[in-house]
Amino acid sequence: MSNLKKGTIAPSFSGLNQNGEEISLAKYNGKKVILYFYPKDNTPGCTAESCNLNDNYQMWLDKGFDVIGISPDSVASHKKFADKFEFGFNLIADTEKEILQAYGVWALKKMYGREYMGVVRTTFIIDEEGKIEEIFEKVKTKDHTNQILSTFE
Repeated sequence: MSNLKKGTIAPSFSGLNQNGEEISLAKYNGKKVILYFYPKDNTPGCTAESCNLNDNYQMWLDKGFDVIGISPDSVASHKKFADKFEFGFNLIADTEKEILQAYGVWALKKMYGREYMGVVRTTFIIDEEGKIEEIFEKVKTKDHTNQILSTFE
């Protein structure tokens, strides 16, 4: 669970996207950003979430938002994932987990009684001035677009 709060400035970051290009949060100044953290490329929940956001990507752009996905996968993994599903937005490779840690989403998890470190699926809505406007810690992977939209109606 992230210790970041609504109304605070989102931690700045930069990293390589699926095409090996450096992407920073500062590049999105003046735009709203849907920044979503997910555990792993090409897994059922992560694919559902990413495809749901991508299927609605033009609507997000029309509403003044852009979308950025971040996971600890490599640039090469992101490239395969983005190409396979034709994502229009950037996926940032955070193999060193620096961005994940800055946002507090690299944490101890439990599954089948086993504890391990992993990504806690979380989405941050960042406003035009770089402030966190909303945080989703219980992400509806198949219907994330409507989940986000419902908070802005």
